[in-house]
Amino acid sequence: MLERIAQQPLLVILMGISVLAMLVPAAHAVVVDDHYVGRVFFYGAVLFAFLTSFLALAMAGRPRGNLPRRHLLALLGLFVLLPLMLAVPFHQAVRNTTFLNAYVEMVSSLTTTGATLFEDPGRLPDSVHLWRALVGWLGGLFIWVSAVAILAPMALGGFEVRARGGSGPGKGTSQITHVADLSARIRTFGAQLFPVYTGLTLALWIGLILAGDDAFVAFCHAMSTMATSGISPVAGTAGGNAGYGGEVMIAVFLFFAVSRLTFTRDGVNTDVSSLRNDPEVRLAVTLVVMVPAFLFARHWLGAYEIEEEMNLLSGLASLWGSMFTVLSFLTTTGFESQAWEASQNWSGLQTPGLILMGLALVGGGVATTAGGVKLLRVYALYKHGLREMEKLVHPSSIGGAGGDARHLRGHGAHMAWVFFMLMTLSVALVMVLFSLTGEGFETSMVLTISALTTTGPLAGIAAVDPVSYGDLSDAAKLILAGAMVLGRLETLAIIALLNPDTWRR
Repeated sequence: MLERIAQQPLLVILMGISVLAMLVPAAHAVVVDDHYVGRVFFYGAVLFAFLTSFLALAMAGRPRGNLPRRHLLALLGLFVLLPLMLAVPFHQAVRNTTFLNAYVEMVSSLTTTGATLFEDPGRLPDSVHLWRALVGWLGGLFIWVSAVAILAPMALGGFEVRARGGSGPGKGTSQITHVADLSARIRTFGAQLFPVYTGLTLALWIGLILAGDDAFVAFCHAMSTMATSGISPVAGTAGGNAGYGGEVMIAVFLFFAVSRLTFTRDGVNTDVSSLRNDPEVRLAVTLVVMVPAFLFARHWLGAYEIEEEMNLLSGLASLWGSMFTVLSFLTTTGFESQAWEASQNWSGLQTPGLILMGLALVGGGVATTAGGVKLLRVYALYKHGLREMEKLVHPSSIGGAGGDARHLRGHGAHMAWVFFMLMTLSVALVMVLFSLTGEGFETSMVLTISALTTTGPLAGIAAVDPVSYGDLSDAAKLILAGAMVLGRLETLAIIALLNPDTWRR
């Protein structure tokens, strides 16, 4: 299996892109007079440039089929094998860590999880922080392109909810409804989405600088926002100088992780004509309004134990802190508002971990950089539940609202329920594995949800006692890395990869 993965042309292309990316922290290290780190990344770029060239020459002229499994294997190799290369300069630059730690850190960055084993930002040089953020940014770009170019025509990654293939009697169990020229789709959508992704990142970078952030911190936060990785060189947005203005800008750009329609309308069979009618946007807005409203109203409804006097300004600050943090965790970014502590004090919930874990499980939009179950699947189950309750009241009623809505309530809800069951089994399995390494129930649950939803910062905020990734055993770190890959690829894609029909097509 590993040999087949290593022979994928797409993986070699991604290796070449990673080689070019190593030159960015190398140049930054030279500018800030950290010549050792600069040499490490430059030598790493030279070394892996030779390796990538040799692999490209060895694979030149070989016949390339358009089998779906080739592209799924390339995605698996992206998150399993590519971090081995990315971890080499990281390991050499840090010097006082193990290669396993460096590998887990790169898996976390590339899957846009943002779970760091180095909780003290001062332990890592700025150029290494830049490398982490850059790897996360590239991971987000790869996810954008692969979701639309590969997973969409294969009806995976949330697209199965709207797919018309069906799974009734006599129909195949494969998720692949039709096979397009996936290589051409990758080139086409890569060329289309790269300028959009880069332009949005640069726009947010400039905005954060104008809001008061240091240029380096603003650049890292801009990349982490677009990739929803939550990677920060100053322990989150609260450690920066952009203040509430910076949080407002980040919140605006986080909506690109709510719906794919915010950046592309190509490659998807949908009758949604505007963002206003997009079910993912409507569900996300509902959650961002209702959850903070609950936390805000609890100050009068149940938080009688609060003795500190709360004025209007502190109330508004707590409301904004709740809205920003809810949106951040809903998109699986994990940035914490600087007013989040005030929000907790206002509501009387010192550790609303279950709320944040629930938001992370819901996740963002299909074909975005966000993880989780995805808003479209939740919406499909919601519509199906409404229809079932309507039939209880009016058994002879006929559901209307068009063929697409009827399909979403039927086959779409069925596929969403299948994914929920697979997600539940994945959570149970990963929790058991963490328990076997000696972790307690609460710690295992927080680690599992953080990894499978690609929301790494969740571990430091969801539990009463923050969970430290650096304190995990080597076995637990390997389980964490595997769970992050599983959460990024999703269980349906793994099953499709193991399905014999996929290999025969």
